[in-house]
Amino acid sequence: MKFLWLLLWFSACFCFLFSQEKRVEKRTYQATPVNPHSPQIDGKLNDAIWHKTAVAGDFVQYEPNEGQPPDQNTTFQIAYDRHNIYFAIRAHDSEPEKIVRRVARRDQGEDADVVSILIDSYFDKRTAFEFTVNAAGVKIDGIWADDGDMKDYSWDPVWYVATSQDSAGWIAEIRIPFNQLRFGNKEEHVWGLEIGRYLHRKQEWSLWQPVPQESGGFVSQIGELHGISGVSMPRRIELLPYSLGQVEFSQAEAGNPFADGRDGKFAGGLDGKMGLSSDLTLDFTVNPDFGQVEADPSEVNLTAFETFFQEKRPFFIEGKNIFNYNLGWGDGSFSQETLFYSRRIGRQPHHDPDLNDDEYADIPHNTSIISAAKLTGKTRSGFSIAVLDAVTAREYASIYQNGQTRGLEVEPLSNYFVSRLQKDYDRGNTSLGGIVTATHRDINETHLNFLTKAAYSGGLDFSRQWDNKNYMFNIRTAASRIEGGPEAILEAQTASQRYFQRPDAGHVTLDSSRTSLNGHAGSFVVGKVGGGHWRYVAAGIWRSPGFEVNDLGYLRKADRAMAYTWIAYREWNPRWIFRRFQVNFNLWDGWNFAPERIFTGGNINGNGQFKNYWGFGAGINRESAELRDSDLRGGPMMEFPGAWSNWYNIFSDERKKLRFGFGGYNYLSDEGGSRYHDIWLDLNWRPDNALAFFAGPFYRYNKDNLQYVDTQTHATLGQERYIMALIEQETFGVQFRIDLSIAPNLTIQYYGQPFISAGKYRQFKRVTEPRSANYYERFQVFSDEEISLRTLDGGDKIYEIDENHDGSADYSFDYPDFNFWEFRSNLVVRWEYLPGSTLYLVWTQNRSDDAPYGDFSVRQGFKNLFSIYPDNVFLIKLNYWFSL
Repeated sequence: MKFLWLLLWFSACFCFLFSQEKRVEKRTYQATPVNPHSPQIDGKLNDAIWHKTAVAGDFVQYEPNEGQPPDQNTTFQIAYDRHNIYFAIRAHDSEPEKIVRRVARRDQGEDADVVSILIDSYFDKRTAFEFTVNAAGVKIDGIWADDGDMKDYSWDPVWYVATSQDSAGWIAEIRIPFNQLRFGNKEEHVWGLEIGRYLHRKQEWSLWQPVPQESGGFVSQIGELHGISGVSMPRRIELLPYSLGQVEFSQAEAGNPFADGRDGKFAGGLDGKMGLSSDLTLDFTVNPDFGQVEADPSEVNLTAFETFFQEKRPFFIEGKNIFNYNLGWGDGSFSQETLFYSRRIGRQPHHDPDLNDDEYADIPHNTSIISAAKLTGKTRSGFSIAVLDAVTAREYASIYQNGQTRGLEVEPLSNYFVSRLQKDYDRGNTSLGGIVTATHRDINETHLNFLTKAAYSGGLDFSRQWDNKNYMFNIRTAASRIEGGPEAILEAQTASQRYFQRPDAGHVTLDSSRTSLNGHAGSFVVGKVGGGHWRYVAAGIWRSPGFEVNDLGYLRKADRAMAYTWIAYREWNPRWIFRRFQVNFNLWDGWNFAPERIFTGGNINGNGQFKNYWGFGAGINRESAELRDSDLRGGPMMEFPGAWSNWYNIFSDERKKLRFGFGGYNYLSDEGGSRYHDIWLDLNWRPDNALAFFAGPFYRYNKDNLQYVDTQTHATLGQERYIMALIEQETFGVQFRIDLSIAPNLTIQYYGQPFISAGKYRQFKRVTEPRSANYYERFQVFSDEEISLRTLDGGDKIYEIDENHDGSADYSFDYPDFNFWEFRSNLVVRWEYLPGSTLYLVWTQNRSDDAPYGDFSVRQGFKNLFSIYPDNVFLIKLNYWFSL
């Protein structure tokens, strides 16, 4: 910890003592007011305004040959009236027959020739709105934040575009209503502007405003748009009511009144957007439904940690970058930890009722969101504001027994609140901000006392960039507090993030009478992120033992501190056999708050693309012996051997109609024979411009000599026994997609994933001296005389352990072998019948089952999988967009 604080102090001093900035020359464009007739958006450019508007060009390459003239020229014009801004972009092409015009769903049309517009209407040099279209007319739109480091393509504004092709190339004519942008109330505006073009057959990006590849940011480097004045303040009230009908077919179960084989519902709701001012927007939703959202990937999780799943619900992913408060940097498990994890809202109910043999239950799959609202925007004075509030319903399970049905509360009425505020200074080079989150639950039932009644977190962050944003310093701090009854706080203390009950955890105390828990966390990073080919950072992360944010955030592990360094060399211009390449070097050390060093490691990795357009990535990783405090699920820390690992991937020319990629990961422990192998293959085929196929098979083999099984108490000695075993687990699955794009506004998408996994346990052992320097003294393998398998009357199996050979079991544990089969699929027909208004037809199918066999066979696994009776859900959803 002392090292971390010294590094932090030195970094801060370094930042302020050597702060400076370089200026770069900007290109400017003067927009022309439309008078008297606005252009018709037809992609022909025969309106009068385009004959008197200034034409700009002189694009230069961004990649692969930075600063060189592009292979084909591009020109553009800009005009505006009181309500819209218009763009005319001419993509000249001496070989128009080679223009790639591939039709796809919105935001998925980048595999084609495209032109792109970036508008920094806040003019904060950090945020930009992207409007991109490909030659077939497919829209791609998004919001760029943090000077281009974060891009959010869930934003779907209402704008208009038409494209056409002729002997000179292709044209994009665009109308963007001002009410889809965010800007201050001024008589005359200056906005950031960039126009880009992607030439697919050359994989070449060219830009109107040159932006050096070595820059530490992008939005701050773009040109300027002048001349927009006298525009009316947009009245931004948009409403999107929806209605849906859903019917579900599943296997009927005799005697279960909730499983008669059919269920259905009709529902309606409202999404809305309201401009409270020119730069603040209120989004709200009432009784939202996300039935068209793609299912999460299948998995078998044998760890003590919760899996992080990406958010896919439109209301929560649009503008999510504004609420971002990640507590890590880079990649790896720390990078996902955050104070706001939106999937907590509307999650699966916490309580899973214990049922008698003669009871049946109907339990909601998810908690209903009654309503949610978020306020977002950026003021003229540089304040970024984001506030979200959501209310979820009190949920009940219906339990049937002997002709009687009763309700049991499984989730209390809850409120979730997030507020994020940032202020920019010095033309976006410095920012200061903070965040506050709060969760409140109305708990009235004693069986829900394991839940916290209130949870709070907050933090402050500071960022400074200098030397044309080539150097940076960033620090984020956080504090947390949870409140509840003793049962709830004990649950938090003994959860996998902390395990305060560990017998060797002398620096923490398990207190069963506590009614609150406090903690703190943070991260800092300083380094060179632009300017030249070399990049490097030094950083640190910490999480105190009492830190807890999982009511509304995501935390994998508390009681951690880590310092790490990263050095990279980037080459973005073609050199030798490469079009581009990058090499990275990483080192890290980790401690707990005892303090004890618990891990250390490093890796070397690289990636790039060859001049033949094939690409690659590879790396090798070394980890020293590691002390783990979670593998025994509340038992003492145990030392695990060091290990080597490597990974690789290769992909073919992405311009081709048929392309592929393959790769893998390998892990080998220094002792004990533990190893892991993962191989995958991606196949993409586009037989024509409207149809695309994807198939991604994968296979994983896991052999772990120290897989946790169970914790039991010795009947005579009263001592805890931590049981481990050697597991051999094999997993096979395939992800596949079919995309049929009849038109840019009419698409059919199918996604499916069959998934089979089996795990067989053997060489059962109990932990004896978990920190012994000798690997084989850390455990004792049960002999045949000590362990026996017994089948119970109901057919279940258990292992019984007789340590003293007296003929009676000292303890027992369940038979752990398993097979798991699952098939998830979605078929979605999406028709945007009017701009912003959509009809969805959805078919979702799920097959899932498990069994205690442990034998792996792909052929038998698929046979078993498709013999499972499916759950089929058919849904029709219609929404209609209109503005006031």
